Amino acid sequence: MTTKQTVTSNLSTIPRRLAGAACLSGLLAGTLFAGSATASEITLNYAFFAPAQTFPGVQMERWAEEMERRTDGRVSVNTFPGGTLLTAGNMYDGVQSGVADIGLSVTSYEPARFPLLNMASGLTGIDINSTVGSQVVYDLVKEFSSQQLGLEDFKVITAFAIQPSYLHSRTPVRSLEDIQGMELRVPGDNTDVVEALGGVPVGLNQAETGEALQAGVVDGYVSSREGLMDFQYARSVQYVTDYPMTNAFLLAVMNRQRWESLPEDVQRVIDELGAEMAHFAGDYLDNHIEESLAWAAEEHGVETLTLSDEEEVRWAERLAPINEARLAEVAEMGLPAYEFYDRMMELIDSYRRP
Repeated sequence: MTTKQTVTSNLSTIPRRLAGAACLSGLLAGTLFAGSATASEITLNYAFFAPAQTFPGVQMERWAEEMERRTDGRVSVNTFPGGTLLTAGNMYDGVQSGVADIGLSVTSYEPARFPLLNMASGLTGIDINSTVGSQVVYDLVKEFSSQQLGLEDFKVITAFAIQPSYLHSRTPVRSLEDIQGMELRVPGDNTDVVEALGGVPVGLNQAETGEALQAGVVDGYVSSREGLMDFQYARSVQYVTDYPMTNAFLLAVMNRQRWESLPEDVQRVIDELGAEMAHFAGDYLDNHIEESLAWAAEEHGVETLTLSDEEEVRWAERLAPINEARLAEVAEMGLPAYEFYDRMMELIDSYRRP
């Protein structure tokens, strides 16, 4: 069987430790792009666009605490959640230019920067939890070259994956007929998936989604399921259709120049934390999603709907051409799209084994 045939068959707020905003400019001037700092003077500024209580924000705080603990306080970390230093739109540019030492964001928010990673996260029909997905994406980032991944200017300190996005709706969706004409919020550039299923995609960021749901502007949304509780979306939707759509990968990256300025023993601690934090983030999210689904069902009566086997095949057939087109498009750029996909599926199988 060829690789392409295999593809087709498989794919059927405020800073935590900052004394005050007035000292921000002094901190940035004193810490970013400093020469090789002495061990007692190392301070890292770590930015994230969403609130601290979201699972990537929890991971960020855990990483900061572990860095300080494992270096016996020689490294301190200022965390900037909630877009207080950099936003989703300028996170990776901000790290590259030195506004922050470290930044955490979703790769698909900057589609042109990471075509290989975004191709993989944009594939549909892959039923995978966050623990497995996070370990897989971290391994992929370590195995493939930084040039292929668009990461030449960064040091990846950890990477992880959200569980797939699912359809959340006001009215039940058990078939393709049920979704016809529904106006559904989609993240970023994933409009083609909703269109292929017969829905009407509405591009909204997370901040706009809650208001749109409350106002009845959209009939539902496509996203991961922790938002039912974290963003209180369970107040506006009643059903979750259990079919995995696209995923999302997150990278926490350090400015390359800042990384090279750090002592070797500090670099070793950062490297040791990479795989650990990928697993921590994935496991935390999986547990949190179970809590979110239970809370949404108990407090708001949200029901999870399972497609019949026949209906699941219909959805997969509708979406297979999108998967194939995404692989072909990235391969045409001269990137190892099919090799990346094959390795991703090997890793998924490996991490799924008991």
